[in-house]
Amino acid sequence: MHRSLMFITRVATSVGLLYFGLSGINFATIQSRLSYINPLWIALAIAVAIFQIFIGAPRWCEISALCQAPLGNLQALRYNIIGGFFNQTLPSSIGGDAVRLWLVKCTGAGWRAATYSILIDRVVGLLALAFIIIASLPWSYAMIGDADGRRTLILINLATLGGGAGFLLVGHLHCAWVKRLWPIIHVRACSAIANQVIFSKSNGPKIAVLSLTIHALTVVIAWCCARAVDAPSDFARLLMLTPPIILITMIPLSIAGWGLREAATMVAFGYAGLAPSDGAVISILFGAVYFIVGALGGLVWIFSAENRSGYIQAAPPTKD
Repeated sequence: MHRSLMFITRVATSVGLLYFGLSGINFATIQSRLSYINPLWIALAIAVAIFQIFIGAPRWCEISALCQAPLGNLQALRYNIIGGFFNQTLPSSIGGDAVRLWLVKCTGAGWRAATYSILIDRVVGLLALAFIIIASLPWSYAMIGDADGRRTLILINLATLGGGAGFLLVGHLHCAWVKRLWPIIHVRACSAIANQVIFSKSNGPKIAVLSLTIHALTVVIAWCCARAVDAPSDFARLLMLTPPIILITMIPLSIAGWGLREAATMVAFGYAGLAPSDGAVISILFGAVYFIVGALGGLVWIFSAENRSGYIQAAPPTKD
């Protein structure tokens, strides 16, 4: 009952955010844009999104090995594709992580190792996103002329910098009380592994390149969506605007980020001197691209051995 209520609440939130976000937009403009979609650009965006999943697999393999939950590249790729499907049906854009955790657990890894591998994979991605947002601040600040927009941008940068640095520093704490508090114990353990992943001389550069490439491909997908409807949004501007929007979309308020993403994109476009209606169209197409890729992941899930065997449903909870 509780899960159903949470799901209904998030669906209502998505619908509400879409309604209030689009209520001030000229729908004739949106309809005009959508009626002239170039399918080749959308096809390219889908191909880039699929490639994005491919390059996410080796990063997860490196992290899972350090978490004592080793995965093969093909196995990690398959689980990422399945996770992409559940991202479209569960809250926020990270709902598929819970399913990935189950799948890793089914390989024989302990609950702790499986959980750490998912959390650290997600955190490393967030830290790379934070790095891009902070590194691009001089250009994004100059691009935004609105005072409220600049304050919002500074706030996002401070939050990402503080959150990322704070998480990494926890792994270096050796106080006695840190080792006694149950939540801090696990946060510290994840932080220590994340430090090992990021600052390793052997694996760190590879992880950094993969993580930054994944986010760069997100910008490419947004640019393809803009080109599909001939929206006047060049790649450089989208490189400044997309990472903060993706960060906001990860807040677990809606289903697959719908509504929240559109509202954030329209506000960001408005601050940057672009038409909010173009932002709405690009955001809708962006969501549609990931929905299509998620549907492909659904097919992989339907024909997967885990789904056919019902092992995930049958697996009893265990303690590490």
